[in-house]
Formats: sequence, structure tokens, C-alpha cells
Amino acid sequence: MAESRQHKIHEKKLMEMVKDMPHYVAEYVDDKLDSRSPSTLLNYVHDFKIFFEWLIDQKIANCQEIKDIPYSVLENLKLEQAKKFVKYLQRREIKVTKDETKKPEKVSVNRKISALRSLFKYLTTQTENENGEPYFYRNVMLKIEVNKVKETLGARASKISTQIFQNNEDTYFLYWVQNEYENELPKNSRKRIYFKRDRERDVAILSLFLGSGIRVNELANLRLKDLDFEKNRITVIRKGGKKDTISVIPESMLDVKKYLEVRPQRYNASNEDNEYVFVTKTNNVPTPLSNRSIETIVKKYTKAYKTNKAMSPHKLRHTYATNLMEETGDIHLLMRQLGHSSTTTAALYSNPEEQKAAEAAEQLGKRRKQAIAEYKR
Repeated sequence: MAESRQHKIHEKKLMEMVKDMPHYVAEYVDDKLDSRSPSTLLNYVHDFKIFFEWLIDQKIANCQEIKDIPYSVLENLKLEQAKKFVKYLQRREIKVTKDETKKPEKVSVNRKISALRSLFKYLTTQTENENGEPYFYRNVMLKIEVNKVKETLGARASKISTQIFQNNEDTYFLYWVQNEYENELPKNSRKRIYFKRDRERDVAILSLFLGSGIRVNELANLRLKDLDFEKNRITVIRKGGKKDTISVIPESMLDVKKYLEVRPQRYNASNEDNEYVFVTKTNNVPTPLSNRSIETIVKKYTKAYKTNKAMSPHKLRHTYATNLMEETGDIHLLMRQLGHSSTTTAALYSNPEEQKAAEAAEQLGKRRKQAIAEYKR
């Protein structure tokens, strides 16, 4: 199973966090590491930390350090106390900016409850002490409900449609970044200097999102050997570490090729097959772009565009998915391109052969050319 760079980073952070956790959390992580991604477990341990800090703050755990909290505290946690913690999660203020806060989203609260449910289930059914018994039997988290966010498929689809580029706006946006954005930057400014250095790279990133529908982690982990310019395809690492090969709009691959032509000189980057495609330069040394850096690039250009609407890589993925569905009406092709296993998710954008995927990419490429011609008129 392929392992992404992001997973390796998260596994390292996970191991660091576990050092400050109780021994039974360390056992839980070790037990689950082969079946759950390091990213998921890292999020869970962050959630455990919030829970343990609350136990100490409320004097429910009579100790100063999280790692000293015995599992007997969890065993004897009263239902009233567990409900009080859920209320704490729902009512606490989350910083948005320096001067602004907001209440947490329901999905965030639900994830924390699910994380604790997983830990309590492990401790009460999947552990074993010296007597061959679980650490304890009483599972108070079974009495805590997860209130799922109820939203119809139509409502979700409608919400997506208001957050993405509509009609040919994605193509206009790409043209604007490549040909007009520089004119809006002050002459001789550092912003203009860095843009001129990174123009081809940034256009390639934006174009690839809009021309393939890949996730930010999939783009960040692309290596030179994963690019097939002859067939306009790329190989990506999907969720769960699965490798997949998908078709890309030819014009997007051309944008990537233009970037690769300047990549060695601009970033001192090697052309070895295993090198990461998208890099920056730190102390004159090429460094792979992180997920966060890529998200920042996308948000910078989308916010600067005339809509003044900052978008995430996921919104560009949604844009591609909507365009593909409009062009082909083929939900199975859409599932393959996005790496979805459920038609329910794919239906929001309302296993074909490789040739069919390539033909769809060609159609989308023609649409982009036509849109640029219209934009110039």
C-alpha cells in the first residue's frame, strides 16, 4: 500500500503526541495504526487531549498531567459528566480571527464524540488485563448520542453550486491568473517578483485541480514518474493508500509541462523520477509544497479574482466534477475520476473504460479553448 508524504508527517506528529498520553491511549493507537490512517488517528488524539484537559480542569481527574490519568476515571465517569462535556464542546468559542470567534460546527462535535466512542469501545471490549478481562466494562459513551447533521441530497448539491465556479468562469479565472494578475501587483514589489518566479508553477497547480478533480493531498504527493504526457494521465495515491491512474484535460497537462520546463532553473530542482512535482525554494534548496502551502496558493488567487471569493482546492475539485457531469452525464466516470466508491456522493454533481475517460478529457479541453476565445473577444 502506497503511503503519502502527508501520512508520514502525520504519523510523526502522532507519535510525538502519544508520548504525552496515558498508556492506554498509546495502546489504542498502536492497535489501530494498521487499520486506520495516521491522519485519522492524529485527529482522534487531538480530540482525546481536549477531553483529558477538560477532565483535569473539572477536577474529575485528580492529577496534573494527562498521561497520569488512570482508565478508572473513564470507567467511573458519570452520564451527567459525559453530557456536560458534550455541552462544553457545543458551547465553546473557536477563534476565527484575532477578534472573532464562532461556535463549533456540528460535524466537529460529532467527530469528537465518535473518537471517544472508539476509545471507550476499545477499552471495554478489545483490551485484556492480567486476568484476561477487559480494562473495564462500563461504557458511558454508549449513552451519548451522535446527532447527525440532516441535510437532503438536493440541499447539499445546491450548496455546492453556490461555492464553485459556474459556467466558463473556471477557464476565465485561469486565463486571468496567467495573463492579467501580474498587472494588479505594484511594479518592482516583492509580490510581483515572487509571482513572476512562481507563475508557471501556480498556474499548473490551479489548472491541474480544475482539469482532473484530484484532492490536495493527491496533488502534493505527485512525483515526476506519475506524469504521463503521452496519454494525458497521472497516477495518484488515493485515500487508504490506493494507487489510481486518471485522465487529465490535455491543456492542464500542457500547463504542467510548461512549469517543468522552468522548474530546474527556478527552484534548483532535480529531474529524477522520484522527485516531487510541485516544489518551492527554501535557502536555495527545493522543498516539496505542503498541503497547507497549496491551499494558501489556491485561496490567494481565487480571492484576488473579481469574485473576491476565496476558494479551497476542494471547491476546485467540485468545479471539475460539476463540469464533467454536465459534459458526460456519466456518474460512473465521475466516480472513477474522483475516486468515489458511492454513487450517492457522485450524484451531488448532477467503471468506464480508459478510452472513455480520455475522450471526456478531450471534450473538456475543447470547452476550455472555446471559452478562452470568447473571453478574448
